[in-house]
Amino acid sequence: MEADRGALAQSMIDAVNEIASISDYRGTIKRQYGNLAMRWKLLIPLLEEIKDRIRALASLVEALNSAEELLRFRTEGGKIYLVLEREQIMNKYHEVTSKLEQALNGISFENLHISDEVKGQVELVLGQLRGAKREVDSPDVDSNKELFALYSESSDTALVQAVLRRLAERLEMMKKADIKQESLALHEMVCGSGGDPGESIERISMLLKKIKDFVQTENLDMDLPPGQKNVLPSFSKSSVDGNKGTPVIPDLFRCPTSLKLMKDPVVVSTGQTYERSCIEKWLKAGHRTCPRTQQTLFSTTVTPNHVLRSLIAQWCEANGIEPPRPPNSSRPTACFRAECAKVEFLVRKLASGNPEEQWSAAREIRLLAKLNAGNRVAIAEAGAIPFLVRLLSTPALRIQEHAVTALLNLSICSENKGNIVSSGAVPGIVHVLSTGSMEARENAAATLFSLSVVDEYKKTIGASGAIPPLVLLLNEGTQRGKKDAATALFNLCIYQGNKGKAARAGIVPTLMQLLTEPGGEMVDEALAILAILASHTAGTAAIGTAKAVPILVELIRLSSPMNKENAAAILVRLCAGEKRHLSEAKEMGIVEPLADLAQNGTDRGKRKAAQLLDQLSHFVEQQQEGSGKGQSRGRGSGTG
Repeated sequence: MEADRGALAQSMIDAVNEIASISDYRGTIKRQYGNLAMRWKLLIPLLEEIKDRIRALASLVEALNSAEELLRFRTEGGKIYLVLEREQIMNKYHEVTSKLEQALNGISFENLHISDEVKGQVELVLGQLRGAKREVDSPDVDSNKELFALYSESSDTALVQAVLRRLAERLEMMKKADIKQESLALHEMVCGSGGDPGESIERISMLLKKIKDFVQTENLDMDLPPGQKNVLPSFSKSSVDGNKGTPVIPDLFRCPTSLKLMKDPVVVSTGQTYERSCIEKWLKAGHRTCPRTQQTLFSTTVTPNHVLRSLIAQWCEANGIEPPRPPNSSRPTACFRAECAKVEFLVRKLASGNPEEQWSAAREIRLLAKLNAGNRVAIAEAGAIPFLVRLLSTPALRIQEHAVTALLNLSICSENKGNIVSSGAVPGIVHVLSTGSMEARENAAATLFSLSVVDEYKKTIGASGAIPPLVLLLNEGTQRGKKDAATALFNLCIYQGNKGKAARAGIVPTLMQLLTEPGGEMVDEALAILAILASHTAGTAAIGTAKAVPILVELIRLSSPMNKENAAAILVRLCAGEKRHLSEAKEMGIVEPLADLAQNGTDRGKRKAAQLLDQLSHFVEQQQEGSGKGQSRGRGSGTG
């Protein structure tokens, strides 16, 4: 038994050393993950001392395994995925941190006769873990929002190019090797999906292509000779035939029946993907089973696999192969005609005037629009959008909810945004935002964010009266609703004319409340919006009235780098207007955390900290000059 305990302790020590050796964390929040590995390493002396007296440490072993899994994922996962799924990943980080804290708290160190020095180290780790919830960097909110905006935006404007440059720099995807790593990570995700990539992978694939095209166009890879452009590498880790020098087609891209590269991949009812011509030939021969699984097909309808087709095209481009094109046909297939007929039937039901038919049609269109890009285009071309817009003003709340959510799903397609706005949807969406059910209000807020990605619509939406109900939802919505409202408000307030509207709608007190809520789940969003509002006189005045200085000073002292940066930016605006805010910040002890931010913060955080320190220096000099003049006048009157 003693030998088993010793072996258990040794296995834990080995695991800690394995964790400590993990490095090169990808994406954002690197420091926190490095700190997590470092904290584990500090526990090695504890494990050494209790090697022969170890007791119930199963929970500590479990926590070790969870930490190793999380840290390895951070080094091997795709960077775009890590940013898009930031909330889920941060939840996992908190879960692992809590596991470690609970495991250490469950050990009775008094009975283990360990040294005071080791006890001190354990207490240090526990203290750091307790404070981790306050100190942890939230994932890069700006990158998250910009990635989602890029997914919805198809134009090649200067603004989009600037966003692409920022993302390529932040995600460290400026060189050929960076793009290669990301594409390999995407390939692993596709393989792990069982051949049925979902919308998340479709989004990542599209975003990776946009960043790759930007890097290629800008010739940013300094490892290449001048004038030579990047290419996206193969998705396969062993993609070149050593004998022939030709790329080996990944299994995922081959039709399971012909084993050839698919030109027009389609999905059957069992979820398997085949080349269209092959599966249609199989079905025409009278077969009603899936060739690969032998399962009975409950439907002979096939659905285009747009995601896989896009991945195949990227792989071909990366390997210098002409992308396969599906055979042209002057007339649509029977399957396509059936899909169009279904959409047209639903549009007729929307126009029927029968509430029950309108409800069922709006519900089905909502679900169809959620499935894929092809459906979104087909629904818009069938003329559904104007009828959905009319349903936004119906008194039937359940029809409202399906109509606004259908418009939300349709708006994902950038070509549909203009159609939605030109159909007069914005006032109707604002009506739902103000009077609908909570779910409808939240989806209306998300729709306004989706539309406001187009700069010219920010003004239209702001002028429609959307901002006050968004502020109300920010105050009283569910957690998801608050995030939808915050995201929409952030995007709208980028337009200068909407900042005053937001300040007058009472957004600042609500944002200040979110900064002090237990758990701090909305601190990132609240600070980002306040930083935008602070550039407007009405916003600055409202922030000053809200007595924000003590909260901002505390955030500069303890928050994440991005939040410190935004808090400092807000204070710069406040203190430039009124010296009393400088005096208050000085009394709150801001100098030391500002000095740390000026040394260790983000680039923008360093600049804002330097500005504040400069303001404080001038303020102190003015106080000293005023004090000196007062003393001089006092001495002069005394001698007379």
